[in-house]
Amino acid sequence: MGRSEVTVLRLEQLEAQNVARGLKARAYAAGFSLAGIVRLGPADSARVYDEWLARGMHGSMGYLSRGAAKRHDSRLPFPGAVTALVVAMEYGGREASGPVARYARGDDYHDIMVNRLRELQDWLGRRVGASVAGKAYVDTGPILERDLARRAGLGWAGKNTCLINPDIGSFTFLGSLMVALELPPDAPFEADRCGTCTRCLDACPTGALPAPRTLDATRCISYLTIELKGEIPERMRELIGDKMYGCDICQEVCPWNVSFARELTEPAFAPREAVGGKNARTLARELLEMTQEEFSAAFRKSPMKRAKLRGLKRNAAVVLGNIGTPDDVEMLTHAVDDAEPLVREHAAWARERISSSRPAGRR
Repeated sequence: MGRSEVTVLRLEQLEAQNVARGLKARAYAAGFSLAGIVRLGPADSARVYDEWLARGMHGSMGYLSRGAAKRHDSRLPFPGAVTALVVAMEYGGREASGPVARYARGDDYHDIMVNRLRELQDWLGRRVGASVAGKAYVDTGPILERDLARRAGLGWAGKNTCLINPDIGSFTFLGSLMVALELPPDAPFEADRCGTCTRCLDACPTGALPAPRTLDATRCISYLTIELKGEIPERMRELIGDKMYGCDICQEVCPWNVSFARELTEPAFAPREAVGGKNARTLARELLEMTQEEFSAAFRKSPMKRAKLRGLKRNAAVVLGNIGTPDDVEMLTHAVDDAEPLVREHAAWARERISSSRPAGRR
């Protein structure tokens, strides 16, 4: 069946309500922390998104502008879909802070969540007695996920731009299952519970949150250490501190997370051996010495593969430039001869930074 031939299934009102309740119950049973249903249509935040793109705050993430038209209307990514199940899955907001953002320490959430959403789609088909056309999306399609999640009742967009739920905070992944099946929607989340708090804006070390709910990705540590494929601007390197991959600062300081973030319960998101329990300096040194073969083995099924080894070595050099000691100069000298120009440039910067620094109080 082609997309142009998708048949929208309609049930009797009572049956549709029962199916919706059953679908959300199955979502919770599958390990999702939140689940809600939304009717697809024009995105409430499309205008704000377009303005954000026009200001160039997406940096080098060109894919965000290429899919802008489809993001305006959630019916467009999968033609024929009229309803979406929107889910959130926690990834351990109570985990200790570290050089790698909490979301990236275990297995890739994309695969885990998509597979479970597809299982829910199969369950829908068995429940209604007919094949239900649809598609699962987890942070990969042209969709304004937070817009859908708010309309599905899962929470509100916080001043740090993350979706915040009043019961569990914001350390969650978002996903959606768009289906050609009409189901009754849940009530949207209408409240804004950030109040006058500006802790996330005040805590950001790079000033990536210039205003409430406005993220300048070009200054965001997550962008600089993951999405940016070239050189990290020198003016930003010192501000990155010991962050190797991603950043959780704007979430860590949020009162909703301080009070309500929960322990990690999904085994797939538990820190892998390559990053678990390691401080920034140790991890940086290991990455700088890592071969491509070792990297592929250590980070198999990891979201950290997105930055590739060259990007992680770049980040490692910056971290050593910020927190390293004279004992790291020799390693950085070796990295200056790396095959990758990107690694060589950042290693040279880090070596010079360490070599030119003097211990406090020494003249």
